[in-house]
Amino acid sequence: MGYTDHSQAHAALVANRTADILKKLGYKKSRIELAKMAGYMHDIGNAINRSHHAEYGAILAYDILKETDMDEKDRLTIVSAISHHDESTGVALDDVSAALIIADKTDVRRNRVREKPKASFDVHDRVNYAVTKSDLEILPEKKLIVLSLEIDEKICTMYEYFEIFLGRMMMCRKASEILGVKFRLQVNGNKVL
Repeated sequence: MGYTDHSQAHAALVANRTADILKKLGYKKSRIELAKMAGYMHDIGNAINRSHHAEYGAILAYDILKETDMDEKDRLTIVSAISHHDESTGVALDDVSAALIIADKTDVRRNRVREKPKASFDVHDRVNYAVTKSDLEILPEKKLIVLSLEIDEKICTMYEYFEIFLGRMMMCRKASEILGVKFRLQVNGNKVL
C-alpha cells in the first residue's frame, strides 16, 4: 500500500540496514537483534491502513510478539520503534528507533516504484524513479552516516525531491544524534545536509 513498494524486499532491506547501522556503531548483539526485528516488522500496519500505519503496526507487532517468550522490555522496544518510524508522528527515542528511522527513510531507489506507465507517475514515483544510485555508508571512525544519491534531474527536479524527502532527511538527522553521529546527504556529488 502507499506510493511505493513496501513488500518483503523493502522489509528485508530495512531490517538488514537497521541491524548494520547498530553493528557498525558497536552496539551489543541483543540490541542489533531487536533492531533487525523492528526493521522487518515496521510496515505491517499497512495491512490495515496506510494512514497511521506505524501505530497500527505497533499494535499488530505487540499482538504477535506477546505470543513469544521474548522479555516484555524487548517487546516494548520493538513496538516503540515501529510506532515512531513514520515522519508524520514519529521521533527517535532510543538506539533501535533511531536506526530504524534511518534505515527506512534512506530506502530511496528506482525499483521501489510500482510497475505502471511512466505517464501516470506522481511526484513520489518520479522522485524514486529518478534515483539511479543510492548508497548508505556508516562511518564510525568519522561519527558519520552518509546517504549518497545520484538523481537524474531530467526525471525529477531537486525541488520535487525535497518536497517529498526534506522531512525524512531531517528525521534522519535527528535520529543520528541519538546514535551519537551526524547524518549527511550528498546528491550528485554535492553535500546537501
